Amino acid sequence: MNYLSKIKNRLFNKEIPEEIDEPIILDDVSIQIATQRQLIWRRFKRHRLGFASAIVVLLFYVLVLFADFFSTSVPVHYGAARGFMPPQGIKFFQEGQFMSVCQVNGERDMDTFRMVHTEDCNVRESVSLFAKGYEYKLWGIFKTERHILGMTNPDVNVDEWIHIMGTDKQGRDVYSRLMHGTRVSLTIGLIGVALSIVFGIFIGSISGYYGGLIDSLLQRFIEIIRSVPTIPLYMGFSSAFPEDWTINQVYFMITIIISLFAWTDLARVIRGRFLSLRDEDFVVAARLNGASTMRVVFVHMLPSFYSHVIAQASLALPLMIITETSLSYLGLGLRPPAVSYGVLLKDAQNVQAVAHSPWLFLPGVAVIVVILALNFMGDGIRDAADPYQEV
Repeated sequence: MNYLSKIKNRLFNKEIPEEIDEPIILDDVSIQIATQRQLIWRRFKRHRLGFASAIVVLLFYVLVLFADFFSTSVPVHYGAARGFMPPQGIKFFQEGQFMSVCQVNGERDMDTFRMVHTEDCNVRESVSLFAKGYEYKLWGIFKTERHILGMTNPDVNVDEWIHIMGTDKQGRDVYSRLMHGTRVSLTIGLIGVALSIVFGIFIGSISGYYGGLIDSLLQRFIEIIRSVPTIPLYMGFSSAFPEDWTINQVYFMITIIISLFAWTDLARVIRGRFLSLRDEDFVVAARLNGASTMRVVFVHMLPSFYSHVIAQASLALPLMIITETSLSYLGLGLRPPAVSYGVLLKDAQNVQAVAHSPWLFLPGVAVIVVILALNFMGDGIRDAADPYQEV
C-alpha cells in the first residue's frame, strides 16, 4: 500500500492494515489546501517565544482599553502627607477579612528630614474586588464607578489606604499613574505605526511601481529625511508648540511628528518588493486585462507580501514607544499633567530619589517588558511570514 493510498483510507475511515510501520501524516494535506494566513498563523504558534510575547503584548493593550478600571485612584490626586510612601501590601485572610490593608502612618525623620512611613495593622480596612471608586467614562461613553480593586466601605477614601506601588514625591499613586501612562504611550506607538504604514506603503509603492525618474526623486527625498538629526529637530518642534495648547493637542502633534520620520524603512522595503514583482506574469496579465494602476498595486501586488508589512510594523512599534518615552523624559514630549512612561520616569532621573524610593523606577520595568515583548513578537511574525520557513 503506497503513501497516497494510506492517506485516502484514513480520510474515508477505511481500515488500515496493522503491518504499516511508517507514520501517516495528514498535516501535509491540510498544508496543501491552507491559505497564506493559515500558514503564517501555523508557523507563529510554533514560535514559542514570539507567541508568549504576543500574549504579553495583548495583556498590555487590555490595560490600554481598561486603564481607568484597573486604576485605584485618580492619577493626578496628590497629598503631601503621603509623599514617597513605599508599596503597600494587601493582607489576605486576616481577622475574618478576605482582603484588607493596614493603616499607614508617616512621621518626619529629624535627622534626614524625610517622611518615614510605618504600617499599623491594629487599624485595618477591608478591600474588595470590583468595588466602587471614582467616577469615569469607559472609552469616553459609559459612566461607571467600578474598579478592579477598591475599599469595601465606600465612605473610606481609597487614596489614604491603597498604594500597591507606593507614591511619588507629591503623594500621587504610582500604580494608577502607570496604568494611565501605559494607555498614553502604547496608543502613541500604535497610532504612529498606523500613520507610518500609510506613508510607507503609498510612497514605497509609487517608487517601486513606476521606477525611473519618480523612483530617483522619491529615494533622494527619503535620504534627505533620514539624514536629518532627529533630536535637534524634536527640540525645535517642542519649542514651537504654543504654551496654551491642551494636552490632547500636544499628544496629537507628537504622534504626527514621530510617524513622519518612521516610515522611511518601510517605504524602502516595499519599494524593493515592488521592483521585483512589477514584471511578474500575474502583474503583466492584470495590466493586459485592463486593470487600473490602483487595482494592480492594492489588489494584486500588495497582498502578496502584506505579511512582511505586518512584521515590519510590529518591529517599528517598540521604536515608537521608545521615542515617545525618550522625548517626554527629556522634556521635549508630553508634559505634566499628562501621564506617560517618559513623564513617569522623569521622577526617577534623580539617583538619590531612586536610592531612597526605588519603586519610582517601576515604569522603567514596564517599558523594558513591553519593548522586549514587542521585539520578540516581531521576530516571531517575521519568521512566520518567511515563505522559505518550514511549516
